[in-house]
Amino acid sequence: MHRIFSPRTIFAALLLPFLAACQQPAPVDNSPGLSDALDLSHVDAKPTDNGLPEDWHKHAVFMEIYVRGYQDSDGDGIGDFNGLTSRLDYIQSLGVKGIWLMPMMQSQDRDHGYAVTDYRKVEPDYGTKEDFQRFLKEAHARGIGVIIDYLINHSAAQNPLFLDSDANRAGKRDWYVWRNEHQSWKNWGGSDTWHPGKNGYYYGIFWDQMPDFNLRNPDVVNFHQNNLRYWLNLGVDGFRFDAVGTLFENGASGMLNQSDNHTFLANSIRPIVHEYPNRYMVCENPDGPSQTAKSCGSAFYFGLQGSILASAKFGKTKQRLIDRVDGVPMENYATLLANHDSFAGGRIIQQLKGDEDSYRMAAATLLTLPGTPFIYYGEEIGIGHSRDIKDPDPDHRLRTPMSWTADPVNAGFSSVEPFRALANNVETHNVADQLERDDSLLANYRHWITLRNNQAALQTGKFATVDTDTAHLFAFTRSLPQQERLVVLNYASTAKALGSAAEGCWQVIDHWPGQTVAGKLTASTELPGQTVVVAEPCD
Repeated sequence: MHRIFSPRTIFAALLLPFLAACQQPAPVDNSPGLSDALDLSHVDAKPTDNGLPEDWHKHAVFMEIYVRGYQDSDGDGIGDFNGLTSRLDYIQSLGVKGIWLMPMMQSQDRDHGYAVTDYRKVEPDYGTKEDFQRFLKEAHARGIGVIIDYLINHSAAQNPLFLDSDANRAGKRDWYVWRNEHQSWKNWGGSDTWHPGKNGYYYGIFWDQMPDFNLRNPDVVNFHQNNLRYWLNLGVDGFRFDAVGTLFENGASGMLNQSDNHTFLANSIRPIVHEYPNRYMVCENPDGPSQTAKSCGSAFYFGLQGSILASAKFGKTKQRLIDRVDGVPMENYATLLANHDSFAGGRIIQQLKGDEDSYRMAAATLLTLPGTPFIYYGEEIGIGHSRDIKDPDPDHRLRTPMSWTADPVNAGFSSVEPFRALANNVETHNVADQLERDDSLLANYRHWITLRNNQAALQTGKFATVDTDTAHLFAFTRSLPQQERLVVLNYASTAKALGSAAEGCWQVIDHWPGQTVAGKLTASTELPGQTVVVAEPCD
């Protein structure tokens, strides 16, 4: 008996083998690939003494610096390593003991740098490896440690490793996360996290140009470990690890804060960094800083900045500020008021709408609280957002050229027009002008950083809140076995009596601003509005 085939049956018979082939992984191709041109060699650890004081990072105030936006040395309108080196004396004069460099490796985006194309090369726009090494040497000569951004979660889509993975060659297919069919997973902004490749779909939680590494592949882990040793051998003093809350994914509802992230950091990353003495690593995980501080050793304490700014802005201590620091292991946290990401908040002068008195109070709070403080370049002068209000990228406004002078064309950043529009307040908020004023924001930052550097208790002392009679005052002690300090901040714009905050016997050792607050503190001592006083126990 003959079977009669309809046109539809014939079409299906022809199509099914094709569809089946599409569902199968392509054969592994171990032929040479583009990634063969990369340095993927094993790197032996060569631990050396970095010459910095023991546990330097626990005592330091850090400055986060966007190399592209700090200082141009060669007249191309782009900041570079040599320009940064030329400004080290200024950084040292602030009392800063640590620098965090935003990504400085060769990148696809040639802007923020978070899409790396070569993990063992510096960004060509910033100079040469030798320029970078000179910067490290000069920083160390000034007692300043340098940590650099490192991207574990993803590479650039133009990284030769991913190009080979996409083409399924050079044995790199499994270096990234692939599926045969599209997965309907959305990130926090509602964007698709699976993107079409040449053969299947790859996972990239941030952007299709940032494919996620497959950290379940031991070869990928070894790759990152060797890269870390490469930079540590070159002389860096540690790393800031980006986006560690997204390292592993376990389905559409398990893209963030998986336990795998913490196991990986604790077992595969920390041991590598700590092969080298006196190095520091700090991790970014806005959604889970507490657990990350344990697995990484240190994490940025997102959320604290908002409570500090709110207290300074509204003139009284917010309960959430006390809650965020009282009884919390602050020694494991890196603290901040703002940084390069818009999710952390805009430039402080913008958030406070130009209120410099509140700005000074916020800075004083940050720099007297426990934790490791990080300031963002230009924060110390109240740098504003980009004057290019039409730029659609919300992060660009936070990454303007540094305002060194009031020059409306280049702000002393370059001899030519810079790569991006200047800050909107360059004429009024710049280094040159503020150096001439004893009451400037710059003078305020220098004052509190210097005091912190000179008072061991303000660096690593135990924190304890002190009861006050009014929410306008925020009072606490910082204590070490050999030193104790009382800090009282009056967030109000009017004078307030210390009352119970002065219980005991305390002798003033420092205050800001210049109003006279001297001698022994008593319950009747009037602390002027928006003033901070620091005292030591009476003899």
